[in-house]
Amino acid sequence: MEILQVNKIRTQEELESAFAVRKKVFVEEQHCPPELEYENEDVSTHFLALMDNHPCGACRWRKTDKGYKLERFAVLKEFRGKRVGQAMLAAVLDDLPADADLIYLHAQLDAVGLYAKFGFAVEGEQFEEAGIKHFKMVKR
Repeated sequence: MEILQVNKIRTQEELESAFAVRKKVFVEEQHCPPELEYENEDVSTHFLALMDNHPCGACRWRKTDKGYKLERFAVLKEFRGKRVGQAMLAAVLDDLPADADLIYLHAQLDAVGLYAKFGFAVEGEQFEEAGIKHFKMVKR
């Protein structure tokens, strides 16, 4: 039985592991420009998912002028389909302040269903971010 855990990042080493996951998924696999991938790191709360102690996913949240934005959900290819994204989403939602009024994210098309399971609804038209189609989703 594989052991999956999602931890709030507390050390520079854990942060580097999260960045490595994001680099592999977003920069190498999805060809996002690196300068777009690494921004707002210092104002974000980061998470690292581990499967049997191997880094397999990363994500973060941050407070913006619009509310609380969930971002940079990345799962390494070999760990997809193992509920890593669901575990990360649950951990992030659990970590938000109790008074988090507006919670939103920009979902890639193939992730819309996952976020919908957690109460997020598509709002507005499809748009492109770093050459990838997205929808804004808001938690109701």
